[in-house]
Amino acid sequence: MAQTVKFWFDPACPFAWITSRWIREVEQVRDIKVDFEVISLGVLNEKHQDQDDPGTKAIWQGARTALAVRERHGAEKVSEFYTAAGTRIHNEGYGTERYDDAMTEALAEIGVDDANEIFEESKKDTYDEGLRESTRCALELVGDDVGTPIIAIGDSAFFGPVMTRIPRGEEAGKIWDGFSTLVEYPYFYELKRARNTKPEFS
Repeated sequence: MAQTVKFWFDPACPFAWITSRWIREVEQVRDIKVDFEVISLGVLNEKHQDQDDPGTKAIWQGARTALAVRERHGAEKVSEFYTAAGTRIHNEGYGTERYDDAMTEALAEIGVDDANEIFEESKKDTYDEGLRESTRCALELVGDDVGTPIIAIGDSAFFGPVMTRIPRGEEAGKIWDGFSTLVEYPYFYELKRARNTKPEFS
């Protein structure tokens, strides 16, 4: 039976996007099944951001949409939504400036019958309590000095890994082998170095 791996993401985060595409590659070469959960950068950065800024509103909107899809349609659909939305936001350059387009097009692509309702709710605070709870659950596993993504294997979880390229095929699997070994060691806590390359999504 495939090992379930929990992966917390916010659609806006380019590093979570790269890591998510890596772990999708890992699913093809290792016996794991990824369960995508939502963490909110809006919640994480609420005290430090201008809540009236259009970019901030877009970040909230993306996480609300993802959570709505998960709560209404389940884990498989939120995985499909993340792929559809993330491709537009990151690969196709929609960014936060075209979040309305990214959300509506992604919802249409995954074929949910309540797409219009979800989109309208994403502009309100309907799902904010759920976002706070989902974010709280993720932070309980790793502490509050982190961002996205967060990956949990069993009872052990870590922020990261943070990469600027997407490993493919067996290379992805080898990186997973090392990462999962470290995650499962109870006395391992941190690896880090300064980034000197920018994210590439291809």
